[in-house]
Amino acid sequence: MQNKGLLFIPDISGFTKFVSETEIDHSRQIIQELLEVLINSNEMGLEISEIEGDAILFYKFGEPPPIDHVYKQVEKMFRAFHKSLIAYDNNKYCQCKACLSAIELTLKVITHYGEFTGYNVKQFSKLIGKDIIVAHQLLKNDIAEHEYWLVTKNLQQNPPPDFAQWMRWNSSSKQTDTGTLPFHYTHLTRLKDEVELEPPPSLEIPNKVKMVSLSRTYDTDIITLFHAVGEFGYRNQWLEGAKMEGLDHHLPRVGMHCRSIVENGETILYASSYSYDDTHIEFSETDHSKTKATYFRLIKKGERRTTLTLEYYIGKNFLKELRFRLFEKAKMQSRLERSMEKLATVADGIVLPS
Repeated sequence: MQNKGLLFIPDISGFTKFVSETEIDHSRQIIQELLEVLINSNEMGLEISEIEGDAILFYKFGEPPPIDHVYKQVEKMFRAFHKSLIAYDNNKYCQCKACLSAIELTLKVITHYGEFTGYNVKQFSKLIGKDIIVAHQLLKNDIAEHEYWLVTKNLQQNPPPDFAQWMRWNSSSKQTDTGTLPFHYTHLTRLKDEVELEPPPSLEIPNKVKMVSLSRTYDTDIITLFHAVGEFGYRNQWLEGAKMEGLDHHLPRVGMHCRSIVENGETILYASSYSYDDTHIEFSETDHSKTKATYFRLIKKGERRTTLTLEYYIGKNFLKELRFRLFEKAKMQSRLERSMEKLATVADGIVLPS
């Protein structure tokens, strides 16, 4: 049955409004992460035909799969999607409209069984067939809510069983190019209540001693200066004596890490804490062995005036503290003073969305 199979489309609802009303760059990166989450949650062996902006067209040739197997796939993707959103909302650095409103994105899933086939254009594989068109037409329907699973009668003639106590099935139909297509649907929002987040990792040093503290006031607003200081991507432009590589997240958040290469070796730095209000931003970075940490504190002094305080700590240890004061402190302080001076130029070159 190589001309028949399952069509499975997870669609991120609110995408158009999200992109048009928020910062394009961060919107794109958030959607990219969510699409990757959906792809990584594929456990049915679904193939990807294409990524369509806010949706993924999955397919699988063959007999209709058992409906409980399809539900397990829907549930896994839905949970992973909202787990990712909640985790980002809890740990995000950025306070732009895109990052603040990401938590409001929703997910619906369309499942349909029908006829289609594939063809290749150079290195690209595409699907063609009337049911490809039908499946996409089902994305526009009269269901008021935005988080649901839709099952056409081609895939399941009778309403599927309730896979959870809260689950209730409704029936409706869609007028398509090939006629009226009946379907069943159930809301999925209650699944969000069952999303379990891993406890946040303990990244900070429990017992530490402040070794260096420097402050400088900049003629820039607090948000621009925060991006200049807090995003690892800008760090190479102003921090003397270290090179950052291997960013592991598209957008900055607690838990992200990168490799810091210095003259005498390299270390892994973790974003270990973060707090924000309109006039005060504070965050920290700790090395993987929890032996040293840097705290950054930004205080708003005016619309375009911000004071940055940079504090360097090491784990409490008498011999290491003495050694640092004798052999390292003066060098580090001088290097950081030059870096903070260079930071002014980097911050002046950053243009954020209005």
